Amino acid sequence: MADTSAALARLLRPQSVAIVGASPKPLSLGGNILANFKAFAYDGALHLVSRSQTEIDGIACVPSIDDLPEGIDLVALIVPSEAIADSLRACARRKVRGAIVFSAGFAETGEAGRAMQEEIVGIAEAANMALLGPNCLGFANFLLGVPATFEPLPVSERPTKGAAIVTQSGAMAGNLRIGLLARHVPVAMSVSTGNEAVTSSEEILDVLVDDPAVTQLVVCVEQIKKPRLFLDAARRAMALGKPLLLMHPGKSARSMEAALTHTGAVAGDHAVMECFAREHGVILAEGFDEMFDLAAIVARYPQAQVSGVGIMSNSGAVRGFTLDFCHALGLDLPRLAPETIQALAAVLPDFATLDNPLDITAQGMKQPSLFGDTTAALLDDPSIDAVVVAVVGGSPAQIMNKWNTLRPVMSKSEKPVVYIVVGDEHPMPDEFLEDIAASGVPFMRSPERALRAFRRLADRRSTTPAPLAVHPIGEADVVALSECTGKALLAANGLDVPAGRVVNSAQAAAEAAETLGYPVVAKAQSGALPHKSDAGGVALNLGSPQSVSQAYGRIIASVYGYAPEVALEGVLIERQSGPAGAELIVAARRDPLWGGVLVVGMGGIWAEVMGDMRMMPAGVDVARIEEEIRALKGAALLTGARGMPALDIAAAAGVVSRLGHILAEDDRIAGIEINPLALYPEGVGILDVLMTVRAAPAEKLETTA
Repeated sequence: MADTSAALARLLRPQSVAIVGASPKPLSLGGNILANFKAFAYDGALHLVSRSQTEIDGIACVPSIDDLPEGIDLVALIVPSEAIADSLRACARRKVRGAIVFSAGFAETGEAGRAMQEEIVGIAEAANMALLGPNCLGFANFLLGVPATFEPLPVSERPTKGAAIVTQSGAMAGNLRIGLLARHVPVAMSVSTGNEAVTSSEEILDVLVDDPAVTQLVVCVEQIKKPRLFLDAARRAMALGKPLLLMHPGKSARSMEAALTHTGAVAGDHAVMECFAREHGVILAEGFDEMFDLAAIVARYPQAQVSGVGIMSNSGAVRGFTLDFCHALGLDLPRLAPETIQALAAVLPDFATLDNPLDITAQGMKQPSLFGDTTAALLDDPSIDAVVVAVVGGSPAQIMNKWNTLRPVMSKSEKPVVYIVVGDEHPMPDEFLEDIAASGVPFMRSPERALRAFRRLADRRSTTPAPLAVHPIGEADVVALSECTGKALLAANGLDVPAGRVVNSAQAAAEAAETLGYPVVAKAQSGALPHKSDAGGVALNLGSPQSVSQAYGRIIASVYGYAPEVALEGVLIERQSGPAGAELIVAARRDPLWGGVLVVGMGGIWAEVMGDMRMMPAGVDVARIEEEIRALKGAALLTGARGMPALDIAAAAGVVSRLGHILAEDDRIAGIEINPLALYPEGVGILDVLMTVRAAPAEKLETTA
């Protein structure tokens, strides 16, 4: 594919524009886009193409694209879908740098539309032409006054900097823009990418992230088509101090098929996207409210790193609710430092409870200065990174009294602060609304919204892992290996596996057990039996030659009864490990789009029923993997709960890290799941392995003997 980055940069900042299909008719698409350009007083060269008009509003028209001058930066095509291909061929003849296709009726409509879309892709790529759409709303560059959209836009003073909106949906671009403006967040650029036939959202981000006038990036897409480009843009945004907010629907959609493993179903496409995005500093919004709230907060505090939050209110009920709500969110409310308690005690009445959340009691009605004094004390606490002030407002005079004492404190705070006046849609005094907007302090009407936003900021990463080159493998190209073959590959890659031997007779099984030492386990071996126990292919706690021989016979009969066509490699006789303190499922899998993914989860019922798993990109360090293991719901079982010994989490993290490197070092391997990984006070044990590999090279892999 041709590199159109330079053409795309010119498309978004055009010095010359042509509108094909311009019209004098009000409210027509061609009329709307022309009206936008005139209203915004576009100061570049503006050309009009119309078959029926010789001039519109004093601007001369030419009858065809072939009559335009060469090298125009942007051509806006207001023509039917069936005429787009010929129009683009004409653009190519005139060496047009970029075009917008507004028309629908392409890949979103079925096979015929998909064929039309592929045709225009070929034309644009052959001409090295940037192409936005089809089926899009276009874009608006408010910095330069380029309203290349048929959406009627209100004219306002050009911003000098602001947020850049990138979304596939045209309606979403408009909704996000008006929502941000309502939260006093200036908008520098708004781009709708539509079907993304040629130019993707990631390529738009790649251009915009380096623009010094872009202060934050607000993104809503249904699919990230070029993950590496997206992550590179996210990494650069982080380095430049530009927050990248992402809303990405699709959590409830069917995950990628990965039926062979427990972890595969959890590591679906949306979950994988989330873990990579979060690890690269992207702030994930779970809906419109969160997107607007986060944008308002990071517009004022772009470098916000939130861990512990302080809450102040003049209501005991608000205090109780926020305690419960933060517990459910997993948002830390630190205990107040001694010096903070001392500062609060100096101004609050004796009956006030000096804690976080802080209720200043009804004393604030008599002494409004308490609102500012107590907020200042919370902001000075070294364990508090952000403060939410959630008050019951009262009369207009009371609202202004509270704000007047809070304004000097909140407006100069370098730590993130959000001011809440509870009461839903109860109107606020105009004087207050104007003043808080001028102060830049984010204002909301419920503490939940501020606390959810701070929870998302608490998830924000400030560093990114070193990427591991893990090449994709299609799901259909994968086959499973037997446990013994998988363990042999792990051993060859530096991991300890239990001593064992594959046998093909009852006598050989008994002899192997005598050599290994009792107790032993016996397990049927075949890549076609990913879940051996379902077929009766496992026997545990075998303590004598006779029990081993009998178990061998039972296993063979049971497996062939369950799956007569299965090709058994034999039965693995393995020294049985001692009872574990706990068990984990750990895995590394090769995602077709994003690369290597690591998964850790509590074993047994925790994985099957509770879904207690955590995910991260391959390449994160061992300390990061330990952090994720300790974040499991059942992590208390690993850390010494109720008198149990603490288990070797560091050793488990080391195994998980190694699995990621195995994927990077051996392109044959698609996925590795160790289930279970037994944890002991010292060390771990790899008890069972399910490994999948590329179908073709699988025949060349040697089995253990």
